[in-house]
Amino acid sequence: MTTQHPPHRFTPMSQFASDCPVLHIDSDVPLRELHNCVSERLNAVLKYLNLMACTSLPDYAENDINTVTNIARIMVQDVADVFGVIEQRGFDMSKGQ
Repeated sequence: MTTQHPPHRFTPMSQFASDCPVLHIDSDVPLRELHNCVSERLNAVLKYLNLMACTSLPDYAENDINTVTNIARIMVQDVADVFGVIEQRGFDMSKGQ
């Protein structure tokens, strides 16, 4: 027996590399799990950017800087997407009150 889920359960993550959503956020998981996901990514990108800020850039090629920037953009976009699901859940909960 298969369980059918309403389409709103899985929210597609933002992506720029393809036309079809590949990664989705399960909006029905506990808020604590969504928060853990956001926290992990945000802390990782902050540590990464702090490391890059302390690095001497004269030795790096322009392509390296683009790679660093793209990694940070992807991580921050993940954070924004999960925050969007958390916010939507909050708005949905406030409607019911």
